[in-house]
Amino acid sequence: MLTFVSAKLQAQKWQPGRFTDIKGNTETGFIRINPSAKGPVKDEGFIEFRENDKSNPFKLSAGELKSFVAGRDSFVVAHAPGNEQWAKRELDFVKVVVNEDIKVYMAGGAGKGGGGSGFGFSPGIGIGAGTGGYGSGVGVGVGGTIPIFGGKGGDGSNEKVAWYYGENTAAMKRLTNENFEDVMTDIMGDEPEVVDKIHAKVYMLANIDRLINYFRQVKAAEKAKK
Repeated sequence: MLTFVSAKLQAQKWQPGRFTDIKGNTETGFIRINPSAKGPVKDEGFIEFRENDKSNPFKLSAGELKSFVAGRDSFVVAHAPGNEQWAKRELDFVKVVVNEDIKVYMAGGAGKGGGGSGFGFSPGIGIGAGTGGYGSGVGVGVGGTIPIFGGKGGDGSNEKVAWYYGENTAAMKRLTNENFEDVMTDIMGDEPEVVDKIHAKVYMLANIDRLINYFRQVKAAEKAKK
């Protein structure tokens, strides 16, 4: 319980960041990714933004944005894949946790009565910032108890973190136990040491957070040698 309370409080804090709107304009300031207020557009996630400590915050709906960065975490706007229906919002944000040619996205939901993206409920696994600013706080694996997109009755009680993969959000598909080995081998194929552990089932969907951590460590070590 303490983990959830702490994570929720962390989520409500303002973080340095920036957003890019649908016209390609970028603004830098401070972002709150889990506001508790009602969103400006029904069925869309939203964030709050302010230029500095003294300026008044305003809400930005997912439909107005392409992406945003809060702290070391990067998010992009996405619809649920064609064969899925998100419980609370038709348009929301997914976190980019692996930024390769084929990307890995994490979707996490808002808490009770929450109006924002809800990604602040990730307690953070301590994954370092990756290429292009995609980075830390991957969150728990599928076996966790963090809600995703509202859940039954909008309180997030029945849904959990979900993981997706794809070249972009339009091509996003669910990462499952059945396709995990093939997909992650394809994504991380440039690192044979990592691939070997995937094939050996050291890493599976249930501990994908550890796999991503390990992948980043191997990549960093390779980079340090150059």
